[in-house]
Amino acid sequence: MLLNPFYPFTFLKISSLKATIVFLSILLIKANLLRLKGGLIGGLFAVILISGILASSTVALGSLFYAYRLKKKSNPDDNQMQDLETVNV
Repeated sequence: MLLNPFYPFTFLKISSLKATIVFLSILLIKANLLRLKGGLIGGLFAVILISGILASSTVALGSLFYAYRLKKKSNPDDNQMQDLETVNV
């Protein structure tokens, strides 16, 4: 059997193709991981914003309920008009 004189070039060509495939696979995995990381960070940021909105609206509703309860407890007799007199110095 005769040896191919171009065998080293064929070997180099196949090796470079394998290295290129490995390099492109690493880049693809890296891109997918970066996309996943960005999605997780964005989701966490959205959850923080939504929880802040819920907390502030809960505080606002609680203060409205507290003011309504205070108004309900006060007697209508306490809200009479008072005659104010001027003070002479």
